[in-house]
Amino acid sequence: MTKNLDSVGLSSIAHNYDLFYIDLWGVIHNGIKLYEGAINTLKELKKKNKDFVLLTNAPRPNETVKNFLEKMGMEEQFRNHVFTSGEAALNYLKKSYLSKKFFHIGPPRDFDLFNPFKKNKSSDLAESEYLLCTGLFDNHNKDLNHYKNILEAHTHKEMICTNPDLIVDRGNVRELCAGSVAMVFEKMGGKVVYFGKPYAEVYNQSINNFKKKTLAIGDNLNTDIKGANLLNYDSLLISNGIHKLEIFNKGILEVSKEYETVVNFTQSDLKW
Repeated sequence: MTKNLDSVGLSSIAHNYDLFYIDLWGVIHNGIKLYEGAINTLKELKKKNKDFVLLTNAPRPNETVKNFLEKMGMEEQFRNHVFTSGEAALNYLKKSYLSKKFFHIGPPRDFDLFNPFKKNKSSDLAESEYLLCTGLFDNHNKDLNHYKNILEAHTHKEMICTNPDLIVDRGNVRELCAGSVAMVFEKMGGKVVYFGKPYAEVYNQSINNFKKKTLAIGDNLNTDIKGANLLNYDSLLISNGIHKLEIFNKGILEVSKEYETVVNFTQSDLKW
């Protein structure tokens, strides 16, 4: 049974948990501004000496996202809790792919992810040994057929996807993410290695979570909530996020069933 916390706040259950995985986009900010209630929640968790990770499927290193949050006005004491899917992917690439040629699928703003091995970036898809997908090209950010066409002859290559999210809302604008390209590639028979929620690696790299009673908070059933379910964590869904319309039309029980997820708690917005 899913319990709504709107009238009682996160404070009503926080004492039950040692560790909180908290999504950034859709929970702490909307890509343009920070949410005041969410920032206040982080302050309260700090006061109670609770462990928390601001765990995001951003396809960039930790430092890049910290800089982005600083510009948005987030204090350093909270920025230091950031861990990204990009950082998890980078650790893997440094170990296994450092000398291999890759073709980058994504916008130029993601280039800092592969600075340590940028000399291996190939502008020719045919010459590449693997595909590194961080998002969509700026000039093809709505047309998934473009990727189907260019990747058709390259399904024998492995794709590293640094953001399993399918979509994100930047303010009121919905955008496609790297996960959508990876899904197209998989449907064509390609192999994808994912870094980010809901896959365990990103949780385990971010903090020592051994034997800690954990709550995962996010607005995405496919990533935040499914990740919690796979790792046997309790889950809190922020219902004013990307599933807002679905929940409004069908209710949380029906929507969570459609996504084959278990939601323990909901809140419209993250509030203490």
